[in-house]
Amino acid sequence: MRWFHDVVVTLFALLLVGSAAQAQAATLDPAGAGTHLKITLVAESDRPMAGTSVTLALASVPAPGWHGYWQNPGDAGFPAKLDWTLPKGASASEPAYPVPGTLIVADLMNYVFERPYAPLVTLKIPAGLAVGTPLPVRLKTNYLVCSAEVCVPESADLSIDLVVGDGTITPQARARFDAWRRAVPKPLDARATYQTGNGRIRIAVPYPAGAALTKAYFYPITTGMIDYAAAQTVTQDGDRILIETKAATTPAAAGTALQGVLQIGARQGLVVTAAAGTVAASHTAPASGQSLGGASVATATLLAFAGAVLGGLILNIMPCVFPILSLKALSLARGHLDERAARHEALAYAAGVIAVCVALGGAILALRAGGTAVGWAFQLQDPRAIVVLLLLTVALALNLSGLFEIPTPAFVNRSGGAGGAFATGALAAFIATPCTGPFMGAALGAALVLPWAAALAVFAGLGIGLALPFLALGFIPALRRRLPKPGLWMETFRRILAIPMWLTAIALAWVLGHEAGVNGMAIGLVVAFGMAVLLWIAGARQARGLAIGVVLSALLLATVVAGTWLIAGQHPDAIGAPALAPGGAEPFSEARLAALQKEGRPVFVYFTADWCLTCKVNEKIAIETDATRKAFADHKVAVLIGDWTNGDPMMGRFIEAHNRAGVPLYLYYAPGVAEPRVLPQVLTSAMLAGL
Repeated sequence: MRWFHDVVVTLFALLLVGSAAQAQAATLDPAGAGTHLKITLVAESDRPMAGTSVTLALASVPAPGWHGYWQNPGDAGFPAKLDWTLPKGASASEPAYPVPGTLIVADLMNYVFERPYAPLVTLKIPAGLAVGTPLPVRLKTNYLVCSAEVCVPESADLSIDLVVGDGTITPQARARFDAWRRAVPKPLDARATYQTGNGRIRIAVPYPAGAALTKAYFYPITTGMIDYAAAQTVTQDGDRILIETKAATTPAAAGTALQGVLQIGARQGLVVTAAAGTVAASHTAPASGQSLGGASVATATLLAFAGAVLGGLILNIMPCVFPILSLKALSLARGHLDERAARHEALAYAAGVIAVCVALGGAILALRAGGTAVGWAFQLQDPRAIVVLLLLTVALALNLSGLFEIPTPAFVNRSGGAGGAFATGALAAFIATPCTGPFMGAALGAALVLPWAAALAVFAGLGIGLALPFLALGFIPALRRRLPKPGLWMETFRRILAIPMWLTAIALAWVLGHEAGVNGMAIGLVVAFGMAVLLWIAGARQARGLAIGVVLSALLLATVVAGTWLIAGQHPDAIGAPALAPGGAEPFSEARLAALQKEGRPVFVYFTADWCLTCKVNEKIAIETDATRKAFADHKVAVLIGDWTNGDPMMGRFIEAHNRAGVPLYLYYAPGVAEPRVLPQVLTSAMLAGL
């Protein structure tokens, strides 16, 4: 039996200590007190908030020539045993290990770490603790460390003293933990399948066709399923990866789920759970580690591109974009442009929109390639970006209100208006980033697993959709002729358009308060007031026929710079997490989700952000209604809220695992079903009540 084999092999490894270790004791450890695997307990924040979680790392450094073991050590060895002593009410998750390496010794396969590594543990802090409450954390660990000649059991007593605080994470700590998280495999949001027969096992793992695959290898977590030392054949076959290898001599019970880690790149992997079933053989050559491309990639790209175009088109009705589009339409309605000039202005506007969308998409892809969990509108997780948007929105609102006129630079006049149209398009795209809508979520989520060129094409599709209405006006004279004739009504309409811009400014100030606290919101409002005073002076100069002037322009720029500088370092007010969850809902954590599923309860999980307009609309009209609350209460549906306002990296990785580039994301876990149902991005109360 497999367990007997493991015990015999491990005892054999330990018996080496009594022979080879004695022979080399003087060389390896002359003092008898050294360790060959140094472990340090590190916390991402030494002042975690009550009612939240903090990540702990077991930073492990093997001595040269030595190695530690993965959670499944393979044919020999044993994983580290962790004995925690925690504050009352606190709990520690199982460690999340990085992707290991393989080491074959005497035909025995070992899953090991020969370089520094860091298993990550989530420590849940009890709610209701006062700021300043000490949180002593103690860990007794026993582990095995081996070299090519000898294995030595070692132990360590580790400790770290935390204090309940505001949850501040220093940039250095965040960078260090993000580097460790990059090595931890991500959960695959799709069920895999395996089939055994004739002493072989074949595993099918859903995986996008054309996505890169290098150093492919399957590390089983479940024991008794796979012959560890047997060679594996990995094939990228359309939208799946097939792993075929020798099954264990004594197979596990029928119907046992197989869990493991599929390595997809250097220090990159996916946590896979496979159910027993039927797996068709592959007709494709084994994967070489290169992207396959082909028709399947083209199809996925076209579908994502179409979704992005539709999503971008819908963005035009958002309150922050509609006034800008309306003003551009009114500029065509004035009738001062000929056909050629109208087309040029439409193309310039579209170029500005597309350039910003592609630039933001490229930044997202670059940051994700570096291991940072970011998605669409990632810049809004930084209060400094919120301040810039707030000042821009206030300036536009004042302009629409007639306080001042935006001056036209000389280069715009020389380019026949194209420069101004390009800048207007860029501004519209930048202001539209807080919004997501139908089609956008799935399209941008698909872009994150496509090759770079295809992904950027999807982001360009978003820009094309956002620019389509003005492109249509510029290229279709019949549409321009349907626009109202110029007149005094245009000035009144312009004032009306200031209303949605002021509402957008109020919403941004509210978001700023959530991200940077009341003090941060006050700073933003004071800076906005100062800018309004400067723009009032500018408007007064314009009324006298004077230009704004270099000094006043410099002061306006200095106001923006001062706003971003003053807001840096501001933190959210210390509010307990349970107070953020309305109607008995709980803050999201993967541990709490797993516990609720284990209880057999249905679970509704939604991910939101204060800067996400679609999220807030759904919450008011669908989620936080009496009908939905009653339906959830009648069916004992648990509700978990994931607040992604400040860009929690662990939450970002969970969102990414469900093929989404950002929020909103709505998931429903039926009782007894491991995989969730992904709900549409536009909800109704009737839809939720019918779950």
